[in-house]
Amino acid sequence: MVVKQLPLVFIGPMGSGKTRIGRRVAKALGERFIDTDKSIVTEHGPISAIFEEHGEEYFRGLERRAVAEALTAKAVISLGGGAVVDVETQRLLEGHTVIELTVTAEAVLARMDTSKRPLLKNGPEAWERIYDERRAVYARLATATFDTSSGPISRIADDIVAWVRN
Repeated sequence: MVVKQLPLVFIGPMGSGKTRIGRRVAKALGERFIDTDKSIVTEHGPISAIFEEHGEEYFRGLERRAVAEALTAKAVISLGGGAVVDVETQRLLEGHTVIELTVTAEAVLARMDTSKRPLLKNGPEAWERIYDERRAVYARLATATFDTSSGPISRIADDIVAWVRN
């Protein structure tokens, strides 16, 4: 059985459109939108600074708490690309409607300002390696999968809204 209820959670690699599409889906459904990365930045400062000062493990703890809090809301939620690496965060997502957004490295490079994304500055190899490491987890957690490699974001969001409503 496919669960389609709020919260509705977007997962996927960096650059797949989780925030942009999630925001559009929330608006179309008349629901609140929560970006867990933005929640962390608002409360704790830039993610890069958190990694630099406290390390990845500390950041994943903050992220896990942000995800747990977001999941209590009737909302559309976008998670950071690496949120799923935390086993406890994976457990938190069980039983929720989770939408995986997939994308090719070429599409990510074409649509993003690589100067703001250190992993993309030297080409797609680092991005592809990280995506390959997480791909199975994304797929296992997903209730549904939508590819964002081509077509307008608005059409992809409309397709997701139609899926949610049917």
